[in-house]
Amino acid sequence: MFPHLVRESAFLLHQELTMADLAFVVTTVAVFALVAFIAKGVAKL
Repeated sequence: MFPHLVRESAFLLHQELTMADLAFVVTTVAVFALVAFIAKGVAKL
């Protein structure tokens, strides 16, 4: 049961690798922008 599940997960992971990378980059940029925005707001105080 587990080996089959792992194999399917690995296949899906390989198939959606570009989407995962894109999502990771977008999330990283969004977090960075949010931190910069908060830092700017704190600097105004």
